[in-house]
Amino acid sequence: MAKDTSETRTDLEHVLAALEAGTVRQVQRLVGALHPAETAHLLEALPTAQRRIVFDLVPEGDQGEVLVELTDDVRASLVEGMEASKLVAASEDLDLDDLADFVGGLPEAVTAQVLHSLSQRDRDRLNAVLSYPEDSAGGIMNPETIAVRADVTLEVVMRYLRMLAYLPDKTAAIFVVDRNDRYMGALHVSRLLTRDPASVVGDVMDEDFPPIPASMTDTEVAREFKDRDLVAAPVVDERGQLIGQITVDDVVDVISEQADEDIRRLAGLAEEDDMFAPVFTSARRRAVWLGINVATAFLAASVVGAFRPTLDQVVVLAVLMPVVASMGGIAGNQVVTLMVRGLALGRIEDSNARWLLAKEIGVALINGTGWAVVAALGTRLFTDDWVVGAIVGAALVVNLLTAAITGFAVPLALTKLRIDPALAGTVVLTTVTDCVGFAAFLSLGTLFLT
Repeated sequence: MAKDTSETRTDLEHVLAALEAGTVRQVQRLVGALHPAETAHLLEALPTAQRRIVFDLVPEGDQGEVLVELTDDVRASLVEGMEASKLVAASEDLDLDDLADFVGGLPEAVTAQVLHSLSQRDRDRLNAVLSYPEDSAGGIMNPETIAVRADVTLEVVMRYLRMLAYLPDKTAAIFVVDRNDRYMGALHVSRLLTRDPASVVGDVMDEDFPPIPASMTDTEVAREFKDRDLVAAPVVDERGQLIGQITVDDVVDVISEQADEDIRRLAGLAEEDDMFAPVFTSARRRAVWLGINVATAFLAASVVGAFRPTLDQVVVLAVLMPVVASMGGIAGNQVVTLMVRGLALGRIEDSNARWLLAKEIGVALINGTGWAVVAALGTRLFTDDWVVGAIVGAALVVNLLTAAITGFAVPLALTKLRIDPALAGTVVLTTVTDCVGFAAFLSLGTLFLT
């Protein structure tokens, strides 16, 4: 029996069909059945006009969590049309770490109202998170933690937890502090539940469970979680005092956001560009890197223009120029990609950089020589001229070596200049390989054919 086609539709198709049919209640029912993260994904896939309609149908108790899950641009477009009272209501049930992300994009007057609605304790905790950069451990931490002293028994800890009747999400350990709130170690929940209740916390806690400094970048935090297989980790300030914790769901968000950023930056797009933003908004954002590309293209064209007399005499050189440029561009992009990934993972340092450069030069020599022979033979068949084939082959070797050195050096230089190599690396690389490739090819052509 054939499956009902309505069952195979995606949430997006269901919602668009219901909107087109004008059945608002059906849309409300569909959206109400989704998890906030699924609703956010749905909203990001909708054009701006339908997006506002669907968001207004999200249950009020879920609107805050949905807004937190959205990208900055989409969230800003929805917040812009909301009343201050609704924004305050949307923030009420959010965890403090999510609330920190949420209030960062609100108007100052609304932020003041949100802060005023919190207890003094939560307000202090939220301000602690907001005082750190968004891309630091302090900026992504949850300030809600449970801490105990080392001189109490496990039985006392259990009574304390029952009295609280609440544990922060993803709690895998209770942190141990001294009388000045300085971090001492972690009491894993597994030990709390399995050890003798009369045992003292100081005797069973894990003293080899290092904390994460609040100043550590979120990239380094993600690496720590990966290397140490962490589920949760304490965060301490510069004095060693416990100020919060980071859990694995925070790290998953960081990894997801960084992957998305890298994909966008490789294309020269804004980090949080809304796919369905207005035409002129998207055009303005993309124009910057297109303009830079035009400038670099004219630079490459000026190199070609300098050899115009040669091209007028030997027209076949103009036909073969793209071969040299494209091979250099592809080889260089391979190196840039490896370098950006290595820098992001912390695998490239001054101590191993020279060895890596030598390795990339060796790879370029092997590939350059091999493909130079192939290109020379192909050119010989195409032009019936061994000299032109030899020129193409020699230019390929030169350009692949240039691509290897440039692809290695540019990401390192941009990183030292605090410029994202994923965003600017390919632009610089393409300019260098085009200019060097054209110059080498046409210089050899001028020398041997004119």
